[in-house]
Amino acid sequence: MASIDDEKNYLDIQIGTYEVSFNKKYRFLTLLNDIVLGIFFLVGSAFFLWEPLKTAGIILFIIGSAQLLARPIIKIIHAFYFSRIRKSGREES
Repeated sequence: MASIDDEKNYLDIQIGTYEVSFNKKYRFLTLLNDIVLGIFFLVGSAFFLWEPLKTAGIILFIIGSAQLLARPIIKIIHAFYFSRIRKSGREES
């Protein structure tokens, strides 16, 4: 059975006797997004070869374009984080 351990600076995914570690969970999300993006564009391109599948190909291109927009958003989320700063016994966000 698969299990996922999410520590502070890395992500461990255990599948049976194998374990995959990523030093940042956002890096894993970016890689997963890129793989799915590539699949959508590849399948969408192939769908353009047959007339009845052109509409499905266009839909996959639109989804892939949205994922291209998600790439910098994931990087921005990774770059910024919010934490509470304690100053004179007072917490701020």
